[in-house]
Amino acid sequence: MTAANFPSDAGPDDTAIAARGLMLSFRNGKVEVPILKGIDLTVPTGQTVALLGPSGSGKSSLMAVLSGLERATGGTLDVAGAQFAGAGGAVMGEDELAAARRGRIGIVLQAFHLLPTMSALENVATPLELAGMPDAFGRARAELEAVGLGHRLGHFPAQLSGGEQQRVAIARALAPRPALIFADEPTGNLDSATGAEIIDLLFTRRGSSGATLFLITHDPALAERCQRVLELADGRIVSDRMGTSPL
Repeated sequence: MTAANFPSDAGPDDTAIAARGLMLSFRNGKVEVPILKGIDLTVPTGQTVALLGPSGSGKSSLMAVLSGLERATGGTLDVAGAQFAGAGGAVMGEDELAAARRGRIGIVLQAFHLLPTMSALENVATPLELAGMPDAFGRARAELEAVGLGHRLGHFPAQLSGGEQQRVAIARALAPRPALIFADEPTGNLDSATGAEIIDLLFTRRGSSGATLFLITHDPALAERCQRVLELADGRIVSDRMGTSPL
C-alpha cells in the first residue's frame, strides 16, 4: 500500500471510521466467495475520501458494510461512534444496524430511490418524522431550499428532472445532519454538466456541515477533489494517498 500520513491513533471523537481486518463473503452453494479481504482503514472525522477501483473490485460492497447496509462477516468496525462489528465476530443485527444508521449516516446513491407517490418535501420530511426528529417538515423545507429546490417542494419525482431528483436525494441524506455521508456514483445517471453541478452541491453542503464524506467514483479527476484517495483491487486497499486538490 502506498504510504499516507493519516492518523491511526485518533481518539473516538476524532475518528469517523475505524476498520480492522474487515471481511465480507457470500455463500454460493457450498462455496464461500470472498468479497472484502481484510480491510484496515481509519478515517478521521471531517475528512473527504474518494474510493476508486475497477468494476468488481468491491467498492460498493465496502461502502455497504461501512454504512451498515450490509453486515461484515469478519473483523471489527466502528462507525460514527457505533460498533457495527466487534471482536470475537460479534456483529450488529439488521435492525440494530438500521437504528445505528439513523441520524448518523446519510447515503446518496446513483439511483435516486425517491418514493413516487410523495412530493419532494414529503420525500425529505417523512424519514425525519419516522426517526422522531422535531419539526420534520420545517427542516426538510430548509434543506430543499439549500439545494435550490424551494420552488419545487410540491412536485412529485416524475415532475422533476434527473438533476432535481438527485438534489432531493441529497437533501434527504443531509437533512438529519449526519456525521458521515456516503455517496456511491451519485452522478452516474446524469449528463456531465448536471453531474458537475450535483458534485459541486454535494461538496458545498458537506462543507457547511463539516460531515465526513466517503465518495465512490470511477472518475479520477473527481477523486482528486477529495483530501484522500483510496484505490481498491480484488477486495483489498492497494493505494492510500493524498488528493492533489484537498478541500
